Amino acid sequence: MVTNSKTAALCLSGLLLSGLSGLLPGTATAQSAAPTESASGDTDSLRVQGFAIETKVPLHKPAILQPAPLPTPDTAPEPVATPDLPEEAPIRLVLRINARRVYAYRGEAVVASYPVAVGKPGWETPTGEYEVFSTIVEPGWTNPFTGEVAPPGPSNPLGERWIGFWTDGENVIGFHGTPNRESIGRAASHGCVRMYNEDIRELYEIVEMGTPVTVLL
Repeated sequence: MVTNSKTAALCLSGLLLSGLSGLLPGTATAQSAAPTESASGDTDSLRVQGFAIETKVPLHKPAILQPAPLPTPDTAPEPVATPDLPEEAPIRLVLRINARRVYAYRGEAVVASYPVAVGKPGWETPTGEYEVFSTIVEPGWTNPFTGEVAPPGPSNPLGERWIGFWTDGENVIGFHGTPNRESIGRAASHGCVRMYNEDIRELYEIVEMGTPVTVLL
């Protein structure tokens, strides 16, 4: 259930993700359709194979969040060893928007933590309870306005991995890599959660289909 009352942010509105897993039944839906980005906007938006991502709903400008300080070593807890936890203890992810950071928990212990970029004002990453429903290695991207295809590689807007966790049936939002490293730690995307490529590779290895994702302010 989406708990954010703001219009849902759209990360991906014109991209082709080759190899996308099918949507899981019961995946959380948005309260309203996500707006499309302009042709001059960021390239975070994409078309998922099999889903035409288009909407004529005008962009609603929700209240802008107060700028948050970038995370520092003092505010970001270090991963801790958890030898007492069984190996089968499930991983769950907690994204804290204002901290610009995602935490991987095994049980109640933080086992990994990474800096991220989140949705910019007007395109805020939606808060709520979700689960991973698609994972892709080396995703491809198709420009929704020109049809130009960006194959997997160093300049691909989605980086080296894709982990989808939000959809309204047409639009999708997820964690992904980025060649735009200077955007990490900022509110810079169209709703998606950007990560350094080296970090998204690590995160990809510990999540699976159905991994819980909690998004908090």
